[in-house]
This record gives sequence, C-alpha cells and structure tokens, in this order.
Amino acid sequence: MKKTIFPILVIFIFSSSCILAQENDNKETELTGNLSYDSKIISENYNSLEPVFQVVDEADKKSPVLAGVMSAVIPGAGEFYVGEYLKAAIFFTVDATLISTAIIFNKKGNDKTDEYQAFADEHWSVVKYADYLIQHKTELGLPDDTEIPINRDENLPPWEQIESWSALNNAESPFSHHLPTHGEQQYYEQIGKYNQYSSGWDEFDEQVDGFRDVPQIMNDYAKMRGDANTAYNTASKIVLGIYLNHLLSAIDAVWSVHNYNKNLAVNLRVQNIQFADRVELIPTVNLQLNF
Repeated sequence: MKKTIFPILVIFIFSSSCILAQENDNKETELTGNLSYDSKIISENYNSLEPVFQVVDEADKKSPVLAGVMSAVIPGAGEFYVGEYLKAAIFFTVDATLISTAIIFNKKGNDKTDEYQAFADEHWSVVKYADYLIQHKTELGLPDDTEIPINRDENLPPWEQIESWSALNNAESPFSHHLPTHGEQQYYEQIGKYNQYSSGWDEFDEQVDGFRDVPQIMNDYAKMRGDANTAYNTASKIVLGIYLNHLLSAIDAVWSVHNYNKNLAVNLRVQNIQFADRVELIPTVNLQLNF
C-alpha cells in the first residue's frame, strides 16, 4: 500500500450569506409580495458567485527529473526517493543480480580463453606448419624459390623460431588466409577455424592426412573456443539486461513521482448554493487518497 502523507493545512473556512434585494442607485428595492414578480426582480439583480480555490503543498513535491536520473544511475534510487521502497528493493536486487551474473560469465570466458590459448601453444606449431609449406610448395602451388627462415633452437617456442613472419605470410599468398602474429586474437581463431592450418597440429600425419584434412585435436580445440565465446555472448546479453533495468527503473521513478505529486493535491472549493431569496457560499474540501 502506498503511503501518502498529507501536509498540515490550516484552512480558514468561511461562510457568508448574501441576501439579495432589488437595488436602484444603492437604495433598497421593495418587493411586491407576488412570488412570480419578485423572483424576476431578484434574478435581474443577482450576480453569480463562483469562487474556486486550490491548495497545494509545494514543499513536499518531488522532482521527476531528479528521480529519473537517480534511478538511471542506480536502479531503485528514484523509487526510494519517492517512498516506493518495495519497488526500489526489486529494481536494486535485479541490477545487483545481473551485474554479478555478467561478471561470473565474463570471468568464465576469460578462463576458457586462457585454457584454449595454452592448449594451442602446446599442441599447434607454426614451425611444423611452415615446414609443411616448404616441403609441399610444388603441390601447393608456391613458387620454387619460396623460403621461410627458421631458427631451429629447441629452447625457443615455435613462434619465436620463425625469423621472418612476413616471409611466412608471403608463402601463404596462394591461400585465402594469412597467419597473424602469435598472441593476437585472430592467430588463435584461424588455427582452429581454417583447414589450411591443420598441418600444424600434433596429430596431423602428412602420410595419412591431406593439407585440408582436420585431425580430431583441431575439432577439440574448436569446441574449447566455442565454450569461451558462449560465455562471452551470455555476458553480453546480461549487460543488455542491465541497461534495460536502468531504463525501466528511470521511467518508473518518473511515473511514481507524478503519482506522488498528484496525490498531494488538496482541493478546496467554495460552492454557491442558491435559495429563493439569497445565495450562500458553502466551503467544501475534497481529499483524495490512493492505495
């Protein structure tokens, strides 16, 4: 139930009665005693009194702009400001839940990314891929003078043994994709997405597999990347939900302030009651309380 607090109003209620008589040049007009004729005299000299007053307590009015901004920043803050404590708790709880869930899924995506990158660094070798290109350059359509300088120091990771990454990319000129440098997001994506990189995986056997055959380990790696992307996509959708919750809370806060200010109004009306020989002003007070 919405709690409405009415300000203390000191209303001076007045009543007056106006006895109407026919006047001419500020002199009292005598009535004839004939009801029909006297009614016409009174009607001709009667001036309608219709005073209307409205009393509104401006001190307790709330700002819809302030409420909207508060809820846009912190959902539920505008509702709390206007006294809608239940709705304030609901909006704030939803926001906290969504933010926590988004953080959880984003962390899950980061963990999965670290996992598949470590897996790729261990099981995919750019040196093995480069060796395959050189050894099969004729059948792959590469120029006979194609060379890829490689440092065969086993103490170095494979991506550091490639002395010229541009030479590697030049050797890939007949193909649709060129391998980005190690560490880039596209590096880890391409080696698990395109069949031309299958020869760099541990389980690839050039005596059995062709250049575009995919070993099972490459499929396993693709699934690991898919799990990471799924977690990131879920986190992104939750973030959209967070924005929506902020927007809905701001709209609701403005609407709540509108209703709050509307219910503060106390209407004071002086109603005129006409009798046969006089008009009386009867003060009336209209109070409105919404639940």
